[in-house]
Amino acid sequence: MKKIFKGDIVYTKSPAMFEINEDSYLIVENGEVKEICRYIDSIPSDCEYLDYTGKLIIPGFVDIHLHSSQFFNIGLGMDKELIPWLNTYTFSEEAKFIDLEYANIAYSKFVSDLIKKGTTSSVIYASIHKESTMLLMDLLEEANLRAYVGKVNMDRNTIDELCENTDESIAQTEEIILSSKSDRVKPIITPRFVPSCSTTLMKGLSKLAIKYNVPVQSHLSENTNEVEWVKELHPDIENYASVYNKFGLFGQTKTVMAHCIYTSDDEIELMKKNGVFAAHCALSNFNLSSGIMPVRKYLDYGVDVGLGSDISGGNTLSIPQSIVSTIQASKIKWLESDKELYPLSFSEVFYMATKGGGKFFGKVGSLERGYKADLLVIDDSNLLDINKFGVLERLQKYIYSGNENNIIAVYVGANSVNH
Repeated sequence: MKKIFKGDIVYTKSPAMFEINEDSYLIVENGEVKEICRYIDSIPSDCEYLDYTGKLIIPGFVDIHLHSSQFFNIGLGMDKELIPWLNTYTFSEEAKFIDLEYANIAYSKFVSDLIKKGTTSSVIYASIHKESTMLLMDLLEEANLRAYVGKVNMDRNTIDELCENTDESIAQTEEIILSSKSDRVKPIITPRFVPSCSTTLMKGLSKLAIKYNVPVQSHLSENTNEVEWVKELHPDIENYASVYNKFGLFGQTKTVMAHCIYTSDDEIELMKKNGVFAAHCALSNFNLSSGIMPVRKYLDYGVDVGLGSDISGGNTLSIPQSIVSTIQASKIKWLESDKELYPLSFSEVFYMATKGGGKFFGKVGSLERGYKADLLVIDDSNLLDINKFGVLERLQKYIYSGNENNIIAVYVGANSVNH
């Protein structure tokens, strides 16, 4: 079915600038953008017309790194660094997801909050538990969201309740892959990080990824103690990224690595060569005293970068808050680097939050012809005053000072998302 959305349409075709179509018509056919018109003679009888005159229409936000099983832990343990935080708060919470009733309550609230925050596509860590991971996938499918969801794999260096039998971990991951039939909600191979995965487990997961052409997600160089730990575990391998690469989990299929704060130039080169995405998680990096990712360096190398809320290291699912924190972090990094790594612009980071991260899904995150019509309608009237603001200024005000209440409609593939 054809649909026509009318409003002030804003998106980023490239990181350098915004495409602004004021008081225009977004024409959608079969869930994909067909064109944007300034004028149309009449509304065809076979079209659904959605009039959002005076409202902003933007792409849905894309979150390429978060932990759904940590949703109830948002705001807890923020005085700790990564490893103590995992051991004190995170692992014990994730262990609860063996209980499907608990998982249903937590994941239902999580999916609802994703929608409220305007995140239409996300790359998600679940927990080690097969049944609750599949439950989450079902809930996302029912909500009409777009996602990659991973059953976490870990067979060492964790609490007893989360330490898997290696063969069972691999077998259950394959079961999820084989049971997945959705075009929108798909599985992703998810070794938690190198310290929690044996070489046997990593090799087994790589075989699954390649056999079924399933993408991979994990963590890379989030914390200095973590980096040193990896060196102790794999003293024969030159760096953290090369551990993943040696075991076939670093771009052999589509791959995203979260954090990437302490990567060397050689590792960034390897990411570029292998087409590995980087997920920048500014809020989490602040909260857990991890550091500031040198995003400008990655962009200069040509690495694809998207944004991650990284709940519950991050304290909110809000991608607008991640946009603001990313820009702020880049300014501090600019000062720390003797002004070599130039601060990120508003258009660059909005691009990361939409089309940049959306590349992981394909033609997602833009309102260009042929892209999935995943979009948000923003009523920013409460943010305006007696001054006359242009469309781009209104978008800035929404990102910096608006909230979820400004989002009045969410669409994925031009279909309204189910709350």
